[in-house]
Amino acid sequence: MATDIKDTVHAVEATTVMNLLGARPQLLALGEPTHGEDPLLDLRNELFQQLVEQEGYRTIAIESDCMMGLVVDDYVTSGADTGTLDEVMKHGFSHGWGGASAANRELVRWARAFNDGRPSSDHVRFAGFDGPLEITHAASPRQALTALHSYLSAGVADADLLPCTAEALDHLLGADDPWTNPAAMMDPAQSVGQSTEAKQLRLLADDLVALLDTQTPYLITATSRNAFDRARLYGRTATGLLRYHHWMADASPSRMTRLLGQRDHMMAHNLLALAERGPTLVHAHNSHLQRDKSTMRMWNHPLLEWWSAGALVSARLGEEYAFVATALGTIRHQGVDTPQPDTLEGLLYALPEDRYVIDAEQLATTLGNTPLAPRVSPWFGYAPLDPAHLTGIDGLVFLKDVKVRSLP
Repeated sequence: MATDIKDTVHAVEATTVMNLLGARPQLLALGEPTHGEDPLLDLRNELFQQLVEQEGYRTIAIESDCMMGLVVDDYVTSGADTGTLDEVMKHGFSHGWGGASAANRELVRWARAFNDGRPSSDHVRFAGFDGPLEITHAASPRQALTALHSYLSAGVADADLLPCTAEALDHLLGADDPWTNPAAMMDPAQSVGQSTEAKQLRLLADDLVALLDTQTPYLITATSRNAFDRARLYGRTATGLLRYHHWMADASPSRMTRLLGQRDHMMAHNLLALAERGPTLVHAHNSHLQRDKSTMRMWNHPLLEWWSAGALVSARLGEEYAFVATALGTIRHQGVDTPQPDTLEGLLYALPEDRYVIDAEQLATTLGNTPLAPRVSPWFGYAPLDPAHLTGIDGLVFLKDVKVRSLP
């Protein structure tokens, strides 16, 4: 079988990926089957640099807090002093992926160097497209709501159009600790998401976003397009967080499904906004970018199913969205050893190359009705590629062995 699939294999290069797609999509999504492995991020960095230099891509969006990502974007695009690289890595990434990742650090350093001396219209941009969400908790909506209110207060000519004062907003928000209480993830009764104040905040957030929309022509001229786009981000984040907190307080059996769906809903709307900016490379877990339904088992819940950000965006953008998944052979330092030969990863592992890009459509045709066993991971942090998803993938990157990066 390994001999049969050799014709589907190509070098890992941006031009190869583009040839598989036929046309340049606005959103090129590169998935990964696990997080926190720098060899996967090194590959991402290499492809992004080629996409920038050869294909005109100018934005990279990663699975990180969209509000924190503004810190990185300011650093790579501003000629002024916007803090040190160490500070940006500490404050510009969520999920602990800043200071701990040499590859993310190299991405930021490269983007800053690329932009040096270039006009702003030609700058490489950085974005996080996840919500301000962690596994243990969700952020308070304070930062996004107050930033949106401040923008409108300064930009709207008629102050009477604002639905509330900054003081009233601060009073309703209260302290941040109840919003970020980690106990609320396991116990809905610990959440403040359906309190009287939270319900009022949802209405006010909706009114603030509506005001932003109705004043669009004036605000873009009175401020700037970049400032207006950031205000839209504040609005999406505020309304999304308040909706997320609402469902954290829900005790029904569909609670976790709603939370997972809401997270990807926030991701999808951030990606759609980035698509308006221009060609963007998106990097996240395969499960957030695939066209098929995502699934997960959590705690004592039955199998959870929801539509990923990729599925939502693909439904809206059509051919302007492309998904290239990543599969891998081994992560030996995590107990993931050589895949069984009757799995998809096992077939690919038998090929001699260390890494390659695969024409997924051609591979599916070549395999035909060949039965493939699903790979089972001994480590919870790695999700093997479901062979049934192959027909929903535009391309496949395979990395034979993920190794711990050697110290310089």
